[in-house]
Amino acid sequence: MLSRRTLLTGSAAALLAPHAAVAADKSEIYMDLQGRALKGYDSVAYHVQRKPMKGNPALSMEWKGAKWLFSTPANLVRFRSEPERWAPQYGGYCAWAVAKGWARPINPTIFRIFDDKLYLNLNMEIHRRWLKKRHTFIAEANEQWPGILVQG
Repeated sequence: MLSRRTLLTGSAAALLAPHAAVAADKSEIYMDLQGRALKGYDSVAYHVQRKPMKGNPALSMEWKGAKWLFSTPANLVRFRSEPERWAPQYGGYCAWAVAKGWARPINPTIFRIFDDKLYLNLNMEIHRRWLKKRHTFIAEANEQWPGILVQG
């Protein structure tokens, strides 16, 4: 028979599961539960179309263990030829969190392009905070990355 403590612990674990998975996996690329980078959004579209666009599963490829989806055949070709150019900074983890030393998920609709690089954040509050001191946070994140992936 399950104790109340076991049930409560299990419930808490279920609530924290999305964040725990990120902390436990710490893969080089942030992936959703389906193994998709950017939660299925097209990484090239942020640069070319200047907006987040959901990718099409029929237009996909695998890179660095993640499935990358694209909204147009041209975006797939672009990514295939230069994935480092089009991939988000810090493997698609929240840029503000990486600056703080944490690997945290993102909201794929909250982004900014600086110096032709894609940065994503967890939510609008974090994004506004990140924008105010983006140069400092980018420098801090560059120092942290990818070391945070191997921390216990």
